[in-house]
Amino acid sequence: MSPTHSTLPDISITQLQYLVAVQENPTWAAAADALGVSQSALSQGLAELQRRLGIQLFTWNGRRRVPASSTSELTEHARRILALTSDLSSWSDRIRAGSAGKLRVGMIDAAAVDHFGDTLRTFRQERPNLDLHVTVGPSTQLLEGLSNGNLDLAICVSPQDPQFSTTPLLKEDLYVYAPPGAKPSSTKEWGPWVTFPTGSLTRDLIGEALRSVGSPFSVVAESNQPEVLSEMVLIGMGWTVLPQIQAERPPASLSPVQKKPLLNRALVAATRDSNLENPAVSELVTELLRTVN
Repeated sequence: MSPTHSTLPDISITQLQYLVAVQENPTWAAAADALGVSQSALSQGLAELQRRLGIQLFTWNGRRRVPASSTSELTEHARRILALTSDLSSWSDRIRAGSAGKLRVGMIDAAAVDHFGDTLRTFRQERPNLDLHVTVGPSTQLLEGLSNGNLDLAICVSPQDPQFSTTPLLKEDLYVYAPPGAKPSSTKEWGPWVTFPTGSLTRDLIGEALRSVGSPFSVVAESNQPEVLSEMVLIGMGWTVLPQIQAERPPASLSPVQKKPLLNRALVAATRDSNLENPAVSELVTELLRTVN
């Protein structure tokens, strides 16, 4: 007996693009403009998607269409499909043209400035035909870009998410820094804290590490920029936890409270979990590994 297969709904990439667009734009009119289609075509495409899936995607709130409860989950799935489809398109372009192609890389600031800046510059110089674009931002933002197809590679704090494949690059020690003149007798007197915003992977690691040593984690100020956090410590606004290379360079030149790091964070090269290899990604990851080994 031959194996049976469930029938897949006959949906199109265009319909998934329509769904993502209406979720990312304030109005359906704006979504249609962004896609370069008429509102009528947008409405018809989404109505057909809804019919083929057999579930309600939108409800009416007065004269306004709003997403149903299950639409957000479906949209995230659509984003992943579109990202993988973009990978397939890029891969086929490279095969046809035999060109170096395009590489979109995201890096956290420590990776771009302190660890891999020279490597990235040399990589670009040695591949003049490669269209290389670099984005610097926090890990969460980079992983979102990787997930939705806007990035091909993210150099970031290691994520706990099975949709990404990761290659370990290095471990970075993070130390505790206090305002000038602060002399606490125990970890219970550490703080208050200036640190990375809610949602930051590094903030989560810091909070867990501080609680493990008995320190309260009361946050009074936030910034994604380590140099801003260092200056906040310098003016007495609060304590922070940062990589040594960022906290102790001028102009802040902070001194750690202890010689021993509070924790370390793993920096990785993250890609979408896809079987379609991007040669430029592989080459850059190899160069990054060579830098730290």
